[in-house]
Amino acid sequence: MPRDRILVTIEGREVELSNLDKVMYPSTGFTKGELIDYYTRIAPVMLPHLKGRPVTRIRYPHGVGAPHFFEKNRPGGTPPWVHLETLPVPGSTKSRETIDFVVVDELATLVWLANLAAIELHTPQWRIGADPDLLVVDLDPGAPAGLKECCAVAVLIRDRLAADGIAAFPKTSGRKGMQLCCPISGTQSSALVTEYIHRVAEELATLVPASITAKMAKQVRPGKVFIDWSQNAAAKTTVTPYSLRAGDSPTASTPLTWDEVLSMATGTRPARQFSPAEALTRTDRHGDLLAGLLTPGPKLPK
Repeated sequence: MPRDRILVTIEGREVELSNLDKVMYPSTGFTKGELIDYYTRIAPVMLPHLKGRPVTRIRYPHGVGAPHFFEKNRPGGTPPWVHLETLPVPGSTKSRETIDFVVVDELATLVWLANLAAIELHTPQWRIGADPDLLVVDLDPGAPAGLKECCAVAVLIRDRLAADGIAAFPKTSGRKGMQLCCPISGTQSSALVTEYIHRVAEELATLVPASITAKMAKQVRPGKVFIDWSQNAAAKTTVTPYSLRAGDSPTASTPLTWDEVLSMATGTRPARQFSPAEALTRTDRHGDLLAGLLTPGPKLPK
């Protein structure tokens, strides 16, 4: 075996690791070895959110800033032990009727993907063979609005959803905005979930038109927070909790407490994203702040 490759055994699975010194984030020198180390250490809280969901990967073979690509289908050389699910992909840009999706339900699979430089992992709001179990509200700020303004809008959405008996759990996006994740249940299609949160988004945009928009058009977004209700479509994915993001420096999609959201909204705490090291430290302190997503929530109101 070449000297830049090593074979490790993870829970009985053999995984080949390579080029561990390759720099993934040139501005900080964060390497592939550090990428694998992060995903290994965050796995206990991340894997439950990945389990049962087909994963879309964004791979950066030569690090951020270099060419990258989205990958849904299983890559060449996929080990035989990796969990695959063949699912329909209507409207595929590659004229495929089905795709063999990877399902990350064990540590070895997560490490294997990290070794392939799959920096970002994205999952849908449903598990394989089931109706949607999550409602996601993606808050996208239009400059000069930023994460601080997203936090203020998040509080409004939390209170509005609570009036319908729906609990919201906040996390940063790892980029510039944030998401609210809400556990739901019942035999509700993705279309019905989308219709519900679209209605709520328009209601709040009418209530606070200077700060909120429910319209996708880029020209109406400057200075406002766009409540992206469309993320609940069956074909859409959202960055998985704890996933890294491929910005200038490594950041993670990090769960927040509501006290933190409130203090960021009022400016008593800086509104910012969190590094991998900070995400791990927070997990040691708080455990999984999104554990509530793993228990079925209520059915949406009509």
